[in-house]
Amino acid sequence: MAGLSLQHPTAFAFGLLGNIISFMTYLAPLPTFYRIYKNKSTQGFQSAPYVVALFSAMLWIYYALIKSNEFLLITINSAGCVIETLYIVMYLLYAPKKAKLFTAKILLLLNVGVFGLILLLTLLLSAGQRRVVVLGWVCVAFSVSVFVAPLSIIRQVVRTRSVEFMPFSLSLSLTVSAVVWFLYGLLIKDKYVALPNVLGFTFGVIQMGLYALYRNATPRVLPANEVANDDAKEEAMSVDDSTFEVPGEHVVTIAELTTAPAVAELIKARDAHLADAALAPLPPEEAKPAESGTAAAPANDVQLNAEQV
Repeated sequence: MAGLSLQHPTAFAFGLLGNIISFMTYLAPLPTFYRIYKNKSTQGFQSAPYVVALFSAMLWIYYALIKSNEFLLITINSAGCVIETLYIVMYLLYAPKKAKLFTAKILLLLNVGVFGLILLLTLLLSAGQRRVVVLGWVCVAFSVSVFVAPLSIIRQVVRTRSVEFMPFSLSLSLTVSAVVWFLYGLLIKDKYVALPNVLGFTFGVIQMGLYALYRNATPRVLPANEVANDDAKEEAMSVDDSTFEVPGEHVVTIAELTTAPAVAELIKARDAHLADAALAPLPPEEAKPAESGTAAAPANDVQLNAEQV
């Protein structure tokens, strides 16, 4: 058992450390769900990160079982399946009808349809070591595709010159997790575990560099039309029931044995901040132009014209 045998104590140590880091990251959304429970509302939070995380855990458990002797991969992803399922159940309890339907659709499509298709094709069209290779590359492809998610956070930081959407602790967790799981994959000679974490480490270093660059910078206030356009895009993606498209801002956890839990929490933290900002009242100086009718925004012009009529 390469990942567990005492003949590979270093690999076992890194795998155990990776389990601890990933498990703690799995628990990171607990404050979010306590808030959902307390308010009896999902408050605009998205279910996609948790559905993707569940799919990821299922995929890596299947890979570990097919390869055999990958106990440390099975333990963390089994825990991930249980935790993510509980998150999804709680989300469904308090989500509005449209969000429930959207969540049910992506659950059926991704966790039943796509996973079932992968299971069927790998069992019927490949065998032995070839099956491990095919499934390994499927896991790598999924992991790499989801690692595009941090680009939206990096873009937001550069646009606003603010790191409020990118806590340093989570960026550090992303980097450390990537290093640990890369070394584990390297030591057990499993390139499918090691490769995605090269990209995870790269994104982690970029995020910490941006944090150092912008942590003392003066935030740039985005024009109202840009904020409105971004909000409209996110809302459209979250409520569109005609297609399955996981929004880039909310896509996250790939293999919980890799760095994606930290990626997920970066995005979830940004969602929480946006939800708070949406509920906060406008400062007096921002509300004053609207009251006096001197603002140049199109919406205020319409309001003035209506009053004149």
